[in-house]
Amino acid sequence: MRIAMWSGPRNLSTAMMYSFGNRADFTVMDEPFYAPFLAATGDDHPMRDQIIAAHETDPIKVAKLCQRQGTPHIYMKHMPHHMLDGFPMDWADDCVNIHLLRHPARVIASYIAKREAPSFDDIGFAQQAALYDRIGGLIVDSADIRANPAKMLRTLCTAIGLPFDDDMLHWSAGARVEDGIWAAHWYGAVHQSTGFAGAEGPLPVLTGSAKVLLDQAMPHYEKLWIKRTT
Repeated sequence: MRIAMWSGPRNLSTAMMYSFGNRADFTVMDEPFYAPFLAATGDDHPMRDQIIAAHETDPIKVAKLCQRQGTPHIYMKHMPHHMLDGFPMDWADDCVNIHLLRHPARVIASYIAKREAPSFDDIGFAQQAALYDRIGGLIVDSADIRANPAKMLRTLCTAIGLPFDDDMLHWSAGARVEDGIWAAHWYGAVHQSTGFAGAEGPLPVLTGSAKVLLDQAMPHYEKLWIKRTT
């Protein structure tokens, strides 16, 4: 089985990668199209030069890596906005495609804490909705997972025909060998974790340009959220 987990930034995506990576029957890949995206766009992201130097930047070569078989399964963490026009997508045709959501207010507030003044493209909601329309798949929301990790992971595994493994609920603190080099900037909280955090508090109140982003993102989020697996 090859799982492609599609998520925007500042979601539960790294924790989910650690969850599946903690199973003995999975290998994982961390955002393999990030370096090709940065090389093609020239976007000024944190650690941009280091990422391009450390990771494969040819999208065709990356697509071939995404077609390899795991041990016996492979889990790939992807971001929809990394998939630029012209990047290969045929490798995803026989994947189990899963789309991970998080409320835009939480995404935006968390993103701003790590990188100021994100654009609408940076948070990926429009790209995720468009990708779902293109390839389909299952939808899960991070709030449901955080509220009851065991229940939701069992439900997800059943939905994709994979036996549940209790090892998915816990992992060792610290970095993992599969982490992209960008983990030094983005993964501080998850490196301190040993499992899924509990339910989050009230939604953050956004103002100014952040509120503009929220208003743009909500229709895309709501479109996907009503189709989520629970």
